[in-house]
Amino acid sequence: QVQLVESGGGSVQPGGSLTLSCATSGFTITQYDINWFRQAPGKEREWVATKSRWDGTTYTPSVQGRFFTSRDNAKDTAYLQMNTLKPDDTAVYFCNVIVRGQNYWGQGTLVTVSS
Repeated sequence: QVQLVESGGGSVQPGGSLTLSCATSGFTITQYDINWFRQAPGKEREWVATKSRWDGTTYTPSVQGRFFTSRDNAKDTAYLQMNTLKPDDTAVYFCNVIVRGQNYWGQGTLVTVSS
């Protein structure tokens, strides 16, 4: 059974940093792309970053150079390191994987950037 559990959200001042974790189970993390999405209040969910099965990374332009995604294969956990946070980064962040054609989502973790 595929499961994703995010953690690490919280409140931070502008310019601060947070690292989100996505603990996975039920599939081999190295064989699938791990995606990060976010949903701000009143807005649609948007794609943020992907850690590919080939170990590459891609980011939406608004976070390029500030966010970094990685993976610890031994812990079956993906990470989203977020630096120089801005108020516009305030959102619920989700990790996502598509396994055998089915979308799986974590429960989300709230990140609030405010002074």
